[in-house]
Amino acid sequence: MAEDQVTFPRITDEGLEELSKRIGMKIGATVEPWCHEATRDNVRHYAHGIGDDNPLWCDPDYAATTRHGGLIALPSFLFATNRIVSGYVGGLPGVHAMWSGADWNWHKHVRRNDVITTEARLKDLIEHDTRFAGRAIQQIYHVDFYNQEGDLVADADSWCFRTERDHARERGTKYAEVKSRAPRYYSEEELAAAYDLYRNEKVRGAETRYWDDVTEGEALPVMFKGPMTVTGFIAFAQGWGGLYIRANKLAWQLIDAHPGVGIKNRFGIPDCPERVHWEEEFALRVGAPGAYDYGPERCSWLTHHLTNWMGDDGFLRSANCKIRRHNPEGDMLFIKGRVKRKFVESGRHLVEIEQEATNQDNELSVIGGGVVELPARS
Repeated sequence: MAEDQVTFPRITDEGLEELSKRIGMKIGATVEPWCHEATRDNVRHYAHGIGDDNPLWCDPDYAATTRHGGLIALPSFLFATNRIVSGYVGGLPGVHAMWSGADWNWHKHVRRNDVITTEARLKDLIEHDTRFAGRAIQQIYHVDFYNQEGDLVADADSWCFRTERDHARERGTKYAEVKSRAPRYYSEEELAAAYDLYRNEKVRGAETRYWDDVTEGEALPVMFKGPMTVTGFIAFAQGWGGLYIRANKLAWQLIDAHPGVGIKNRFGIPDCPERVHWEEEFALRVGAPGAYDYGPERCSWLTHHLTNWMGDDGFLRSANCKIRRHNPEGDMLFIKGRVKRKFVESGRHLVEIEQEATNQDNELSVIGGGVVELPARS
């Protein structure tokens, strides 16, 4: 059967009923995480995978001069230590899963060579009617992260939307206008204006930002990400590990154990659904506007925006992210932020920040925000 004639599994009431029985149950051993430890190289690879060159994560000599006394992991590194928080879902075999958001809380820094273990459970299933694919199921997981001392260093709720690929491709209306546009080609002037944001990007670093000096309503510097390329998506996967990326025997073992993961390519070879991030043809088959970025990658960009602003002496207490559209190859992304409020709670001096990111056509890509703890002069 030709590839374009294949129909994909659908969401069924029976499948949902069976999956709902797992709500609240602790999930046993799944696939091995990409990273067990926050080693120097693991942390650096993740940071570089999102384009973050903060020396607090990457330069031991610099980190030794800070109050931390050594390297710490960037907050979003924990995506690499658990595949469930990153979008590895159970149930509804063959139904597409798109990572779509997370609510994070951090309790302690993850320090160099910390060993991370996790516990996860399915938290909820929520049905939605979407422009992208009609009927969709929001599948929410809760994950706790512990260090080698048994201390809870972070917890998170993350979710995927389970969507019907055939409906998204044939009847979805979300990207009808995007798919009708001519391919984007950037002028040298457009690229130069965007690259100026990279040139002027500031890592606050050792310059302490005090809570007293923050003003409600003030804007954070705009952070640029892109232009989106498949090379960039793969760079992220190198640091993060991906969900289903395997080679040779290990790829066969995964698909042999979970046949729904293997979707035949143009050669008739079962291949992983994750190739929507680098294979344009397959991305279009699932209803996306083209090969697109990873959800955890975009969430990590938002936290990168916050950690650049807060400096070495700040602590990111919480962050949230809600994906609103795909960022296909060729898109640019502009992340903006604003101080919503500053407050004191349990003796901590906190700043709440709201964020949103739009593409080159001013279309909303993601909304989010976070709460940062800062030192106070008093």
